[in-house]
Amino acid sequence: MAEGVLKFSDCISGRIDDGVLVVTIDNPPVNAASAAMRAGLSAAIAHAGSEPGIRATIITGAGRIFVGGADITEFGKPPVDPILPDVCTAIEDSEKPVIAALNGAALGGGLEIALACHYRIADAGAALAFPEVKLGLVPGAGGTQRLPRLTGIPAAIDMAGSGRTLKAAEALSLGILDEVVTGDRIARAIERVGEDIGKPFRKTGSLAVPTSTADEIEAAARKITSKARGQIAPAEAVRLVTAAGTLAFADGLAEERATFLRLRDTPEAGALRHIFFAEREAARIAGLEGVAPRAIQAIGIVGTGLMGSGIAVAALDAGYRVIGVEQSDDAARKGRERIAAILERNVKSGRLDGAGLADRLSRLAVEGSLAALADADLVIEAVFDDLAVKTELFRNLDGIVRPDAILATNTSYLDPDAIAAATRHPERVLGLHFFSPANIMRLVEVVRCAHTAPDVLATGFAMARKMRKLPILSGVTEGFIGNRIFSAYRREAEFLVEDGAEPHEIDAAMEAFGFAMGPFSVFDLAGLEIAWARRKRQAATRDPAERYVDIADRLCEAGRFGQKSGKGWYSYEGGRKSVDPEVTATIAAARAARGIAPRRFGSDEIVARLLAAMAGEGRKLLDEKIAVRASDIDLVLVNGYGFPAHKGGPMYLATLGA
Repeated sequence: MAEGVLKFSDCISGRIDDGVLVVTIDNPPVNAASAAMRAGLSAAIAHAGSEPGIRATIITGAGRIFVGGADITEFGKPPVDPILPDVCTAIEDSEKPVIAALNGAALGGGLEIALACHYRIADAGAALAFPEVKLGLVPGAGGTQRLPRLTGIPAAIDMAGSGRTLKAAEALSLGILDEVVTGDRIARAIERVGEDIGKPFRKTGSLAVPTSTADEIEAAARKITSKARGQIAPAEAVRLVTAAGTLAFADGLAEERATFLRLRDTPEAGALRHIFFAEREAARIAGLEGVAPRAIQAIGIVGTGLMGSGIAVAALDAGYRVIGVEQSDDAARKGRERIAAILERNVKSGRLDGAGLADRLSRLAVEGSLAALADADLVIEAVFDDLAVKTELFRNLDGIVRPDAILATNTSYLDPDAIAAATRHPERVLGLHFFSPANIMRLVEVVRCAHTAPDVLATGFAMARKMRKLPILSGVTEGFIGNRIFSAYRREAEFLVEDGAEPHEIDAAMEAFGFAMGPFSVFDLAGLEIAWARRKRQAATRDPAERYVDIADRLCEAGRFGQKSGKGWYSYEGGRKSVDPEVTATIAAARAARGIAPRRFGSDEIVARLLAAMAGEGRKLLDEKIAVRASDIDLVLVNGYGFPAHKGGPMYLATLGA
């Protein structure tokens, strides 16, 4: 047999090494399981089976990804043969051993291919996941049936039901991987073939599911379903994995496939596909094509409180050097302790090891003087949200930082153009609105000011992505995209209360819709005094003809500022939230003062009014060119304000007539 390259399709090639067919998947950018990939892989397995000189097959990926999942260009289109379940069956039924040599990510269908192989070797940096539930689906090529045969049902429920990613070490400990190597995975796989030649090889589908107690299975299932908030796919993943313990393998595969096809056409899957594609579309910014971001190595952060410390951790996690600045040496010491405490919690939770902690702390400095920022490439202010404070800070920074350094404001509501005007170079100023806790929340609103230079804007996006954030472009308006829509949501919720709905009824309706917390619970958690102060600032310019509900003002005047004061829209006596008769009386008095006869509202009407308010404000943002596209608005609400992703966002629902 010739020792050259074999082509099985445009993206599947092979070579013979010591009697082993080494098959490489090369389908950039993520080696997706496209029709050409599936056809080529199927042909490669058939070729290995028909050639007497081939004793085994190794499947690996080109680049840094094994297989990154389904081909997104095939979403919503009729399936093309061979479908992935048939490819996986062909791999598992091969009469010659097939070894998966995983490089990088094996996601979704990529992991299903690996599970169908008879042995799995992975690089130490490999990552494994079944993210299908995040698209409203379940694995559709045997994942829910093969996985529990390796890990047991509880661990498989966790993985398939949550969509979380496993590192190679955890996958090895669970039995998903057989080996993790730091050297040449292909050489080790060929070596393994030599060690096992002539021995029977293991077919995952033929294995018995390890025994688990009913309590263990129920606990794992409850952990998934308790977080689903109305989503269908996680519960279906739990059901299918659990069924693997009782159904014959072939019957389990059939049930899985039927479920996959049924879920593919649900509103939930459609909404989650919308979010999936919206994230890709959000990366396309007109006017930034070909604009190179500036090189950023050192990030300055002025203010190391809750927000600043979170930004610092996100920057350290991304590999940046961080220079925090406080008003005094004592405050700087406390700031460093805050940042270190977050990192140490990450060590305790297993998200970070000791070496990673030491590396991050070695890149962190917190000082008591702005002079420490002289060499920073980019400075983010995270100080008190007061225009005078921020403009004075930027005026001072303008004379300290390098001429090519970028200045970013993290303001939530203030005018970044007014802040930029305090500098001699407003072209180097932009807004970077992080969401708290900034080391966890994905969303960053990247605000283009009137004079922001294109490469400065590009740098903001590049930095946010390196921090593993989701950057969304916004123009300048009070509250930018998210807080402006949230203000409309708040106003409409207060209109509903004045019209007759009770706060707990509104909260219950929105939580049933899919929000983790209803609006009034959120207001109490955040604290009522911040919005109260803003309303007082705006009082002089408020349109007297515009409807204004003063119930929240009455609560604040009575000292009810939310959870921190023990009472707000609810009472928190003894740490338990409850409806407070004092609030009920305050609401009744406010209605009477306006001459409003309260009426009852059903949950559907409550939800419809609040969704309409959000979508209506979103349309204004589009008309004013503050938001680039409707799907960007959906991403902001989903990633920053708790809008349920499986509903798609307020703008998406508005297009459906919901």
